[in-house]
Amino acid sequence: MISVLIECKDDEKALAVTLAALVHGAVEGLVAEVIILDRGSRDGTALLADAAGCRFLENPDLREVVRSARGDWLLLIEPGARPLLGWVDHIGQHMAAGRMSARMRPSREYRLPFFKRLGRRASALEHGVLIPKRQAIANAKSGQSLESLGRGLAMTRLNCEIVPAAVLAFQ
Repeated sequence: MISVLIECKDDEKALAVTLAALVHGAVEGLVAEVIILDRGSRDGTALLADAAGCRFLENPDLREVVRSARGDWLLLIEPGARPLLGWVDHIGQHMAAGRMSARMRPSREYRLPFFKRLGRRASALEHGVLIPKRQAIANAKSGQSLESLGRGLAMTRLNCEIVPAAVLAFQ
């Protein structure tokens, strides 16, 4: 099972999109919990998280969050990103094989226009990061963001797609 970690600040609408995409994983028994790491939101992020049954933590210590996560694997994802059909099976197979960290493939259908992609620095979480909890515990530091936890890891690519949050922001 996985714990999904999402870091937010005033991302209520984007968070709703991501939570809706994660429902299938919860129904199939893959998603054990969703943890929202709030960094000072003033919108309805807390209410949305509560209504969706998420654990909502304000300005938490990432190291403690990782240690307290229920899943043996963590999925780090941006608010607004949407895993596409088949992600539950592919992540389940990857975890069963006990492999290294992984990320999803960017969607071929939903992508930023060519000129918007040029010269832009992609987020480490743009395609999601699936990481074993034991590796996350070893790498997590106090005061660290999810972005920095996901950066610089050796990863493989899963055979499932994700619509990056940047596409939602562009629409």
